[in-house]
Amino acid sequence: MLEFNKLFDKWAPNYDSTVYGSDNEYNEVFENYNGILEAIISKIEDKKNATVLEIGTGTGNLTKLLYENKFQVVGIEPSYEMRKIAKLKLPNVEILDGHFLSIPIRKKVDVIVTSYAFHHLTIKEKKKALVYLDSFLEEGGKIIIADTMFESEEYKTRLLEYVESTGAFNLLHDLNTEYYEYIDDISELFKELDYTLEINKMNKYVWIVSGTKGGF
Repeated sequence: MLEFNKLFDKWAPNYDSTVYGSDNEYNEVFENYNGILEAIISKIEDKKNATVLEIGTGTGNLTKLLYENKFQVVGIEPSYEMRKIAKLKLPNVEILDGHFLSIPIRKKVDVIVTSYAFHHLTIKEKKKALVYLDSFLEEGGKIIIADTMFESEEYKTRLLEYVESTGAFNLLHDLNTEYYEYIDDISELFKELDYTLEINKMNKYVWIVSGTKGGF
């Protein structure tokens, strides 16, 4: 985790220009970025005034949208530099140091959201994290994950070949070394906890998996 903190501390000043810009290797990963954030909001519109725990706030883009939509937001972000930028945007929002396996709050929440962050965990850590997050969630609450995922082995192979053909070698390295999972594997982790699922493809890379606790 410390290694990632250093990486994101360095990336923090340029993070927003990466996600909103178009002249970089990751432009397709962040295609329809605002739409992805809005889609997360749409999945919890029925929970107005709910308490939302966001893990991996980054510079606070989703956090800001949650706050503007009148949710009671608590942000969790391990990178000091990312937290600093997010707090400048959102001085009235509590943004705490922590991560998926270390959350410094005690209260239950109605919704847990994360975007572009879950892939930093191995599959074993993801399983552990979901069990841990479940302990913070009220019955009927939701865990929503937006991240790069693969719908099949064939799709992953074709996508990696495509990325290599475009010369996006930094992205290719990330896709080969970070812990991007198959959708079926993520789904199975939720089903083991008896969550009902809704899955939506948002662009060539990113999917939203929304799990509802106690939905069966």
